[in-house]
Amino acid sequence: MSTLKVLSETPISMAEVKEEINKIKKRDEELGVRSGKTEEYLNEFCRLDLKKARELYEKIEKLNIPRLRDQHIWKIIDLMPTNVEDLKVILQAYTISVSNENIKKIADVVKEY
Repeated sequence: MSTLKVLSETPISMAEVKEEINKIKKRDEELGVRSGKTEEYLNEFCRLDLKKARELYEKIEKLNIPRLRDQHIWKIIDLMPTNVEDLKVILQAYTISVSNENIKKIADVVKEY
């Protein structure tokens, strides 16, 4: 039996997953069970289209917040916190510390969307 080796991991947003599922749906005309459930979930919870998600990603990245990585930014975009407290809860899941000033900056950028 062959073993699989992960070459790289790249975080992506729910908007990108939704875009890929739409491509698969056009190609195959019908989705499988898991793909169908994923599509239902994304239709319910994905708030931004791909263009706006990438735009928001760039704005958050331009804030140059120390220790904030791609996976953190994409999680923020996926969950779209509406206030500072919600953003703090999201970032608690990771082992990073972000100053209150930087958290406020991120929350202000997300509120625009």
